[in-house]
Amino acid sequence: MDSNYFKDFEIVIASDVHDRDGIGIEISKGDNLLIEIFRDDTDKTFTVTFFQKSLSMEFVEKAIELFKKEIPQTFID
Repeated sequence: MDSNYFKDFEIVIASDVHDRDGIGIEISKGDNLLIEIFRDDTDKTFTVTFFQKSLSMEFVEKAIELFKKEIPQTFID
């Protein structure tokens, strides 16, 4: 993965144990949250939430690559 691709973005790795139980990444630019990719350990699912109407395919693919690199893909019981 091109390590400079996200140099102008903020990337947050965050866990959530309230409404859902898991971990994910959020990518934003400035004050605009663009995408969240989340591993839900309760439902044993992966979800992608878009916060902008249109994102390039390259951006989405690189975000998924980053998620797979940073977040373990094994669900936790």
